[in-house]
Amino acid sequence: RDGGLAAASAALVGGSVPAAVRSRPGRVWRWRNLLVSFAHSVLAGLWALFSLWHSPELLSDIQDGYSVSGHLLVCFSSGYFIHDTLDIIFNYQSRSSWEYLVHHAMAISAFLSLIVTGRFLVAAVLLLLVEVSNIFLTVRMLLKMSNVPSPALYEANKYINLVVYFAFRLAPQAYLTWYFLRYVEVQGQGAFLTANLLLLDAMILMYFSRLLRSDFFPSLRKGSAGRDVDGEKFLID
Repeated sequence: RDGGLAAASAALVGGSVPAAVRSRPGRVWRWRNLLVSFAHSVLAGLWALFSLWHSPELLSDIQDGYSVSGHLLVCFSSGYFIHDTLDIIFNYQSRSSWEYLVHHAMAISAFLSLIVTGRFLVAAVLLLLVEVSNIFLTVRMLLKMSNVPSPALYEANKYINLVVYFAFRLAPQAYLTWYFLRYVEVQGQGAFLTANLLLLDAMILMYFSRLLRSDFFPSLRKGSAGRDVDGEKFLID
């Protein structure tokens, strides 16, 4: 048991493909793609935390606050989203990962507008706190795919994942939605970003309901039995 757990942990950290993944060719791409996503989440999540810790005054000016670190972070994450979009398309995973492509299109278009105008960069940094949550969400998916022989490891991550989902995904998203609806003029870039934010709200709530059904209320799951999920990147089981 300990040897299996050690092997699985090494696979998660080192990037090797576990036997449970290699046995289903469609999952090899997903495994490697998720490892890249995991690396981006660690870098971007810690970067966003550092940017806000280093310059807390940015939070007092969400529309026009600026920092070089925040600007570079948005550029870095834009590059990741573009890379991941191309990875999905060139590996013929568009149909199974179409929700991810929609999410990336929203993120890329919004981030590029921020990079060009230099406005709302603080809002982007706040949104990128979600990457802290994505660290544990990605670990969850990697653990499920590799069939880690330790229920305790999955259970621990399950509860940590729930806590950070609230702290770094739902809370920043709710605050920014409130801020944009109350203070940002619904015209031009403000209207475009508000529309993106509201669509992202809907997506986040949908994935949160999937997470709750899967990990905490499995009896409520519908239509997932026997479903082929090898290429899908978003949480569906």
